Amino acid sequence: MKTVFTTGEAADICKVSQQTIIRCFDSGRLKGFRVPGSRFRRIPREALVAFMRDNNIPPDALESGKSKVLVVDDDPEIVELFVDVLERDGRFEVKTAATGYDAGVLTQEFLPDLVILDYMLPDINGNVVCQTIRKNPNFEHMKIVIVSGVVNQDEINDLLKSGADEFVKKPFNIEKLIERVGQLLSV
Repeated sequence: MKTVFTTGEAADICKVSQQTIIRCFDSGRLKGFRVPGSRFRRIPREALVAFMRDNNIPPDALESGKSKVLVVDDDPEIVELFVDVLERDGRFEVKTAATGYDAGVLTQEFLPDLVILDYMLPDINGNVVCQTIRKNPNFEHMKIVIVSGVVNQDEINDLLKSGADEFVKKPFNIEKLIERVGQLLSV
């Protein structure tokens, strides 16, 4: 179990920017120490836990150590495939949603690191979900991978402009997709 964190690691765990962690450290709100002879800051586990508790930050990421992935698709077979492969991988904690509405609720509660999002949901399309996530500063760390079989190049460009980090066309190679998820999350 990790006992000391960099400001970048603390930012990822707390789901805030590294600058926010540095400001809290420099103001004394987040306890830690500087590496002798450098400007680097380090945060002991106990100090990070106390900071998270004081600021009502869920300790989920610190506890499991796994990256959180939300799979949003109305096709139960695709959802089952993603859940099976991601959970077997061991690096990911996975939750699922079948509608844009459910995805919105789960995004607020689960605070995923990455969303795998079907472009054509029964109640909303991927552009709207991307834009909604990108408007919320609490989700600035979140990666979005759109998966679809029904879009043309203009729609793909619009998705990327609206905030998607990656577009994957159905049918897809699941191993390559999981590898890309790992790259986006640096795990």
